[in-house]
Amino acid sequence: MRLPFVKTILHIIDTTGPGGAETVFIDLATCLPKDRFRSLVLIRGKGWVYEELCRRGVEPILHDAKGSFNWRYLLKLRYLIKQEKVDLIQSHLLGSNVYASLASLLTRVPVIATFHGGVDIGEKERFKGLKFGAINLGSKRIVAVSESLRLDIIHRTSVRASKTDVIYNGIVTAEFQRPHENTLRQRFGWTDNKIIVGSLGNIRSAKGYDILLQAAARLKDKAAPFRFVIAGQGKHGLYDNLLKLRKDLGLEDVVHFLGFNDDPAGFLANLDVFLLSSISEGFSIATIQAMASKLPVVVTRSGGPEEIVTHGENGWLVKTGSPEAIVDALIILASESDLLDRMAEQGKKHAQNTFDINNMLSAYEDIYNDIL
Repeated sequence: MRLPFVKTILHIIDTTGPGGAETVFIDLATCLPKDRFRSLVLIRGKGWVYEELCRRGVEPILHDAKGSFNWRYLLKLRYLIKQEKVDLIQSHLLGSNVYASLASLLTRVPVIATFHGGVDIGEKERFKGLKFGAINLGSKRIVAVSESLRLDIIHRTSVRASKTDVIYNGIVTAEFQRPHENTLRQRFGWTDNKIIVGSLGNIRSAKGYDILLQAAARLKDKAAPFRFVIAGQGKHGLYDNLLKLRKDLGLEDVVHFLGFNDDPAGFLANLDVFLLSSISEGFSIATIQAMASKLPVVVTRSGGPEEIVTHGENGWLVKTGSPEAIVDALIILASESDLLDRMAEQGKKHAQNTFDINNMLSAYEDIYNDIL
């Protein structure tokens, strides 16, 4: 029997695979104080999200929502809200935000709709006006993971500015306090003079890995001692194109795609420098993970990163879509070890003070308590 002062929150998300939004979704569903909140989780099928929830002791409810509009899914949502006496719905990403908002109009249960990136507000999104009209009507608050994303949502959709908030994503910074490792150096036979530059994130066009490859090619021409590793899930199509580009540029011994990584702290512990080559980022969990790992970071001015990194102080910001800018940054930093060390130390402190998971949880709790 549930205590009367414990509120039930229904957590829903569109996707089932690994990613930044999915990590935040899981953290919210499993880390909120259990003496105040009961978490109920609805996802659309099995996969990484399902397995990670189960590993953390949460058994999610499964119900698919195929099609552009699945009325059965909406009815399931309405039934679940009534049956479980849900007090609040926390949704993530466009599809779930739409369904949650429609369910709120049917049940009067408030919705917090969180957006994690600009892909959900693109001009090519089908029925964009209708979708955001529903979100505007049905949601109580709309959360963006950065100020740049919040402004983008306001300018490109019908969402009212008064409904919007910014809550930065958070991580368990303590998990990234690991000693340096040489697993990758030994695996590929790299000597100590090689500088290992790593990127962490699923292979998507927004990650700009083609830009990274072009930068690596320019550095190879300069006989610079850089080696690149990319950890992230790849699918046929874009991944195949990147492999072809790598071959065409003669980088098969310089750039390595490692596939999905379920131990980001271990991966980051093997790097000398972290590189974010994205052309668009709502936030960038990988960047704060790298900073928490006490790594110097080179990141593009792609949206969210500008709110994480202060150029030259706790990281290095470069122009988006420019291989030359990445090359210049890496060459400068490789020659200035004192600057690298100082940025790494300041980055670690900034991640701990600003982006620890407790800050994120407290911010969401404040919104929940305000509404409930």
